[in-house]
Amino acid sequence: MFRATPQSFASDAKALASAKAAVAAGFDNQVPPLARVFFYLPFEHSEALADQQRSLSLFGLLEQYADLESFVDYARRHAAVIERFGRFPHRNALLERTDTADEEDFLRQPGSVF
Repeated sequence: MFRATPQSFASDAKALASAKAAVAAGFDNQVPPLARVFFYLPFEHSEALADQQRSLSLFGLLEQYADLESFVDYARRHAAVIERFGRFPHRNALLERTDTADEEDFLRQPGSVF
């Protein structure tokens, strides 16, 4: 919903707060492994390093399921971007943020945009 608009990020804080509460309550462990991904995505989409680290921890629990490896890989790729830049450069234009030279170089690379 609202893809390619600033509105697409408007509910991120609410989604993350809900995900944190749900995971703390253990609700993620009450559903099949694939469904757990939806509890973990708000952590992966956060620009906070602590949330990214939590994302890696949570998605790491899914590594044992071969059919979920792509989700684990995506979590690692998202975390690497936040570790490097402290934000997702591909959001800069939509959020009216100025790219750094390093971010501009990064965005020209294949696979840099999620």
